[in-house]
Amino acid sequence: MRVPHVILLLGATAFWAAGHAHGANAATPAAKLVYQQARDAAAANYKNARAQCDAITGNPKDVCVADAKAARVRTEEEASARYEDTLKAYTRARMRIASANYDAEKARCAGLTGNGKDVCQEEAKARLVAAQADAKADQKTIEARNEAREDKQAAAYRVAMEKCDAFAGAAKDQCVSVAKTEYGR
Repeated sequence: MRVPHVILLLGATAFWAAGHAHGANAATPAAKLVYQQARDAAAANYKNARAQCDAITGNPKDVCVADAKAARVRTEEEASARYEDTLKAYTRARMRIASANYDAEKARCAGLTGNGKDVCQEEAKARLVAAQADAKADQKTIEARNEAREDKQAAAYRVAMEKCDAFAGAAKDQCVSVAKTEYGR
């Protein structure tokens, strides 16, 4: 299992959540170029890895091809998630990477026989289910924290507006203006 990539996506997801209250897509021409370059690099790396796999036969070739596909999916999905820059995109990327890793692990299991093969397949399936469950749970946690942050901000805004009621005239107008600016209203 590719733990560093899962950690990378988790970190990216946490970073995204900290900086995006409403999930606005900030795709710029530069971001699109970086995304396209990452996709092109993934395709080139896959093509090279696939060519190396052609020199192998049997199950090792299947494993090699599955690993090459998983690496391509990982690179493309990470780039796509960074480009889209939404919580949904990061979660979708984690799900697809988990699925690609599962396919690679199934290829490894195919080289085994008997109970060892059965155990390998069940372990691979368990890792897939765990990775998908973690991705969904992280998404729900981030959504809940964002909602809580918005609720707290709305409550603080109401308190600030209530404090402004103690003033009159220009002082009240200035207080309201400051509160609106401070709370983004």
